[in-house]
Amino acid sequence: MAVTSLVVVILIAVNALYVAAEFGAVSARRGRIRQLADEGNGMARWMLPVLEDGRKLDRYVAACQIGITLSSLVLGAYGQASLAPQVAPLFEDLGGLQEVAAQSTSAVVVLLGLTSLQVVLGELVPKSVALQFPTQLALYTSIPMRWSLWLFTGFIYVLNGSGILILRLLGQPATGHRHIHSPSEIDLLIAESRDGGLLEPDEQERLHRALRLSLQPVRRLMVPRNQIVAIDIDTPAGELLQEVIGSGFTRLPVFRGSLDEVIGIVHAKDLVAHFARHGKVASLEAIVRPVASIPESARADQLLSLLRQHRTEQALVIDEFGGVAGLVTLRDAIAEVLGAGDVRGDDDEAPEHLPDGRVRLPGSMRIDEAERWLGVHWDSQADTIGGRVIEELGDLPLGGERVTIAGVEVEVERVEDRVVGSLLARPLTASVESPP
Repeated sequence: MAVTSLVVVILIAVNALYVAAEFGAVSARRGRIRQLADEGNGMARWMLPVLEDGRKLDRYVAACQIGITLSSLVLGAYGQASLAPQVAPLFEDLGGLQEVAAQSTSAVVVLLGLTSLQVVLGELVPKSVALQFPTQLALYTSIPMRWSLWLFTGFIYVLNGSGILILRLLGQPATGHRHIHSPSEIDLLIAESRDGGLLEPDEQERLHRALRLSLQPVRRLMVPRNQIVAIDIDTPAGELLQEVIGSGFTRLPVFRGSLDEVIGIVHAKDLVAHFARHGKVASLEAIVRPVASIPESARADQLLSLLRQHRTEQALVIDEFGGVAGLVTLRDAIAEVLGAGDVRGDDDEAPEHLPDGRVRLPGSMRIDEAERWLGVHWDSQADTIGGRVIEELGDLPLGGERVTIAGVEVEVERVEDRVVGSLLARPLTASVESPP
């Protein structure tokens, strides 16, 4: 009985070894393995090519799967052959079963018992340990895996070849194992890293914003049309420098007739350089640069590609009717990743907590950004909290007008140019803190 138990323990341990090797290999960070290899770690040097080559990683995982399968089959067969006959007499003596019934019952009980032990000790435990310490497990199991790769060479060739053939018949590419994570999985890893103390809250927020960037439409990042500062192409030469300096911007759109006829962008440095060379600026057309344009429904990642392609920092946002809906800049995309507060200019309004427990928020603040200040998410077709207030009231509000939205008491503090400039809101929960 002791020998039989020892064999069972060894077989479960072998199964656990292959499970740990598999999960360690697919979860280990290549950067950390590369660092250890550079420091002279022999196991890391052997493991690094496996992790960096999809085909080698395929063979590695296949060897693990073969080892798991073989150890499971041997464990089941050995248990049935060795343990079942030893257990059957117990059912005959204690249960009063006939010999055939006792043997059948013992076979079922032994199978269930061994399966339970294998699942817990040979699968779940090593999997959990490997996910917590993937680098260590990948390295320590690499030594027996070298022997396994050599021993199972023929099986790996046949099984991998069969798998590739089946994928081709199904019209699917055989891409091999690679360390690929979806954005949602990466977001989960970031959250777990924060919970584990590896990331600060503001670092997690910035990484989360970066992952969401590809999902944001350009219209949520742009400066709206009514806030665009632009110059008419027919502006008298004597007023050009004054308008550019007074605007506070280094790049300004240039239009002819109306803002829907933007012909380009003028750079303040081009204007100054032209004036320094010629002593005057006869016409803006000589120094206007081309301007890129992008649909308002385009995503932020498409915006970055467009700006990179045109080697510019600004683009016009065009609505579905061909009119100018706004202007979007590289700074707006950076603000989406870093948070508006990290790139805010001196003249931009900043949300703030007031002594009476309320918060002052700019009407142009996006609804998803306001959630941290309000303590609740506002469902709306509008993009900004000012737009949400107008949506709730059904009309352009006046200063001092009050409304309650999703339990949040809101007072319109200021309205400028038919736009909600700022509002005062009492957060739904008193525990809402100022975001980092």
